[in-house]
Amino acid sequence: MKLQTALAAGLSLLLLASSDLYAQTTAPSSNPAPATSSTTAHHATPQHKTTKHKTTKSTAVTQPRTRTVCEDVTVQDTPKDSNQIAGMAIGGVAGGLLGNQIGSGKGRTLATVAGAVGGGYAGKKIEEHQQAKNTHVEHRCHEVTE
Repeated sequence: MKLQTALAAGLSLLLLASSDLYAQTTAPSSNPAPATSSTTAHHATPQHKTTKHKTTKSTAVTQPRTRTVCEDVTVQDTPKDSNQIAGMAIGGVAGGLLGNQIGSGKGRTLATVAGAVGGGYAGKKIEEHQQAKNTHVEHRCHEVTE
């Protein structure tokens, strides 16, 4: 009878120990496992298998992302003669010569003056148009924060 009582007491202790082990594997732990271990498996009894998965929350602050944006921009060149004086002078001389070919006497003088004024205006506009075509393309980049 003492043997049966001893066996029963031993079996009770074994069941009690295994139920404590089972409770430890299913209850949250106050001392978390190291971060390198993500899964821990415990065997309570041959019939039951308990697996504990540890999840960690990331508390890292996300930094704003920056990226580089590049674009090709057409830029007008700075003219050497911003007042178009050369075009006006050449046009004035050419207009004056053409006006001088027309008429005689005071009419010739008037045609020369009118040709010089008209030629000067035409020369200025032609040079403005030519300067507007003087452009180049620049590759510009800047940082964009998202």
